[in-house]
Amino acid sequence: MSGQKGAAMDRVVDNATPPAGRSYQGRALPRPLEELVDQGLHFDVQNLLSRRRLLGTAGIGAVGAALAACAGNTAGSSGGTSARGASSSSGSGLTEIPEETAGPFPGDGSNGPDVLEASGIVRKDIRSSFGGASGTAEGVGMTIVLTLLDISTGGSPYQGKAVYVWHCNRGGDYSIYSAGATDQNWLRGVQVSDADGQVSFTSTFPGCYSGRWPHIHFEVYPGVDSISDSTKAIATSQVALPKNVCDAVYATTGYEKSVTNLSRLTLTSDNVFGDDGGVHQLATVTGSAEAGFTVALTVPIDPTTAPGPSGGGGPPGGRGPAPAGQ
Repeated sequence: MSGQKGAAMDRVVDNATPPAGRSYQGRALPRPLEELVDQGLHFDVQNLLSRRRLLGTAGIGAVGAALAACAGNTAGSSGGTSARGASSSSGSGLTEIPEETAGPFPGDGSNGPDVLEASGIVRKDIRSSFGGASGTAEGVGMTIVLTLLDISTGGSPYQGKAVYVWHCNRGGDYSIYSAGATDQNWLRGVQVSDADGQVSFTSTFPGCYSGRWPHIHFEVYPGVDSISDSTKAIATSQVALPKNVCDAVYATTGYEKSVTNLSRLTLTSDNVFGDDGGVHQLATVTGSAEAGFTVALTVPIDPTTAPGPSGGGGPPGGRGPAPAGQ
């Protein structure tokens, strides 16, 4: 998709010392004695929004249009209910994204570590660690595109919402939690939905660990001021990855363990997607293992319904078991 151009557009942190006057682009620095990279999450996100508005005025909204072309998956309009309550709003024809567990490794402060408090978490490319860490997750390239829709307004783009995405690496390990990766924070990041309700992340395809279908976690927050409080999430769910795509990726070097693990699972036997086979969470995927894949999902949300329990502190009811060895 937009590749390097999109990454350049969404870069929000400049590795430079504060200019004279203790301000940046006309805005007072909240931490005047610190460098720009240490001004905090709220300052980072405000820079992101300011730059997006500027680029939109300059007519560079074509990037968003290109991402929209990739997001071909639409949520089904069948019945069924989610943990949030009613599955669809009258006349919208949309089914709300099912509420799922955040699992035992969210890193959102709900069960210990909180990466969302760190300056630098707002970023498009989540392959490498940030801050004091320097590791990089290897694997087949993947672009994640989520399109948020507001059911309460008939399915209009849900703009200005903070979306936190995280997933395991090709070996099935989670940064911050897994042995050998507790000092890393790769494959975690936040973006703010644009005028089309979209967010996009550059990442690597996750592996399949024992007991869980290959997936991507995400949480949606109402705004930048609430992202550091996990209890304010308005949606917590997971993206299911299609089997044919997983088979293609797992045939490549580094994913050997995933072949055996995936052979023991189906979408209907999975502890999270099994209730409906992931019909409302199964991504549309384009690309190849050589060139990388684009994983797209439309995410309808009804802000008028109360979110159900996400289970961020652990795997309630058998959901979201830890990767082998954790």
